[in-house]
Amino acid sequence: MKILEAKDNKLSSMLSGSDTRKPASNGAFFWLSTFYVVYCARPEDWIPGLGYIPLAKITAVLAFLGLLSTLGKTQRKFSNLPREGSYLLALMCVLFLSAGLSPLWKGGAVNRTLDFAKVYLVWLLTYLLVTNFARLRRMIFIQAASVAVISTVSIVIGRSKPRLEGAIGGIYSNPNDLAFAIVLTLPFCLGFLLAAKNVFVKLCWTGAILIMGLTLFMTASRAGIVTLMISGTVCLWHFGVKGRRFYLIVVSGLAMVLLLAVAGGPLIDRIVAIGGKTDTQEEARAYGSYEQRRYLMVKALEGIAHYPVLGVGLHNFPIYSGVWRDVHMTYLQIAVEGGIPSLILYLLFFARAFSNLRKMLRMRDLDVHTKLMVGALHSSMVGFAVGALFAPEAYQFFPYFSAAYTSALVAIVAERERAPGVPVGEPGARLRYEDLRANDKKRDTRTLVY
Repeated sequence: MKILEAKDNKLSSMLSGSDTRKPASNGAFFWLSTFYVVYCARPEDWIPGLGYIPLAKITAVLAFLGLLSTLGKTQRKFSNLPREGSYLLALMCVLFLSAGLSPLWKGGAVNRTLDFAKVYLVWLLTYLLVTNFARLRRMIFIQAASVAVISTVSIVIGRSKPRLEGAIGGIYSNPNDLAFAIVLTLPFCLGFLLAAKNVFVKLCWTGAILIMGLTLFMTASRAGIVTLMISGTVCLWHFGVKGRRFYLIVVSGLAMVLLLAVAGGPLIDRIVAIGGKTDTQEEARAYGSYEQRRYLMVKALEGIAHYPVLGVGLHNFPIYSGVWRDVHMTYLQIAVEGGIPSLILYLLFFARAFSNLRKMLRMRDLDVHTKLMVGALHSSMVGFAVGALFAPEAYQFFPYFSAAYTSALVAIVAERERAPGVPVGEPGARLRYEDLRANDKKRDTRTLVY
């Protein structure tokens, strides 16, 4: 009887997403969460005094040290890493080789590759440490809330700056990068809004979505608005049509019209300028930007032809181009700077993320909160895949975060389905398994606080 009770307790803890035998990873998970906060919210750029502290490096190192201290004690093992982990590691190795053999600036390429290599560490830690839905929701919540805060700060600090350029430093300094981050995060905000039960929480997420939308329009990013249209369409399909919330389609349309009326003037001018109309100074700048991007794409193809195997080195294309600008297409960016092998590994890595999502979308017995999470991830990933055609985002971490979420989510569901600790064919095992799954869904509902 005691043996059967112990098995039931083990099974219950695994299905509920909280394995009481593995408390040692809590410290590593805390530092991983802190790294997400630092990367997504960039407090050093808008909180005085923090700019002198390398917060991202410190939190990443502490998270990794925390993981090393728990080796052999975590629920998942290095030997069980999915294929996307191997693709990402191989991509890092090729980029380092490319940097070391760069025909242009070896030192700069190596330093920037070292900085970018943190993304593999983040993916690895996310997969190994995010072992239940509560932790997964926390990571996505950090990203969503942080981008909402950044949008608010950008409006407050940069309202007098054209397109909010330079309002926030780092990954948000360029208006197109800021717009890209917002679009990739909006589906998560909508998912939290729909999952919330408390009216105040719903109002907070509604306000966050409107502020992020306003910020997006103020950036006047043409690539951002195209990405929003694609991501938004997929999002409305999941949440509005399949979820039978048809009111979302109407509300979203009204919000777009409102935001366009309030802050859409510069964006309209930049779109009109593509046709060659340059009646205003803004239109002239937009048309010049359009022509420059055409030139950079041709130059990138030329660079791929000259250096097809290892490219010119990470972030060295601006030097190669002669105009100190990135090519505004992610796939060309990774190919010209890392070579064709890097492009292949890059595509294989994100193809695995879409494969993970397809597995989840085919499941029919997911609870409502998991369905919302899967729909938000799918919308974000599709938006990224299309938006990457119009922006140089090969080294922004947000798409890699989403890919890591899909890897962790598939592993969580697979671990639940396996129901470890119950021998196959044991009488009553299936009944207890179904009862525990039902209890787990109730627990997920009770603990959803975002």
